Amino acid sequence: MSMQNSVVAVYLTHTEADQAVKELQRGGVDLRNLSIVGKGYHTDEHAVGYYNTGDRMKYWGKMGAFWGGFWGLLFGSAFFMIPGLGPILAAGPVVAWIVGALEGAVVVGGVSALGAGLYSMGIPKDSIVKYEAALKTDQFLLIVHGTAAEVAKAKDIIETSHPAQFSLHSGEAATAATV
Repeated sequence: MSMQNSVVAVYLTHTEADQAVKELQRGGVDLRNLSIVGKGYHTDEHAVGYYNTGDRMKYWGKMGAFWGGFWGLLFGSAFFMIPGLGPILAAGPVVAWIVGALEGAVVVGGVSALGAGLYSMGIPKDSIVKYEAALKTDQFLLIVHGTAAEVAKAKDIIETSHPAQFSLHSGEAATAATV
């Protein structure tokens, strides 16, 4: 497990998550350290498709503008079909952590490939279970990782965006706050 510092926020809607990303950007948070994960569409929506051109993924569907904005802002994007969670869209560094977990056959008892990627980032297993449950109910994860100072700055901004919950995970000790 890596000793990364991170803050993870859970948002109930894509609009709330989008607003938080904009606040982080305005606050000077390096977007290369930001990831977002969500389902992207509901069972009543029929996604027309996904495609990847160069390093940008395109998505057509009800929330295409939401996800399209992240593909332009964040580095790395992916669509995963994860047993138990279903279709997951991810953008940012978390994509590399998930792929690394898949390629390295990282096994973390009781969590999905997404969970293994989060665990590789230094997020504790008990928190991963909570984040996977949020994704199952169509909520969105916003993850910022970096130095302790960068993560503290992001946490302060995230707190003002009123997430459903957020947790601060540090390399030495993890503390959690529920809003």
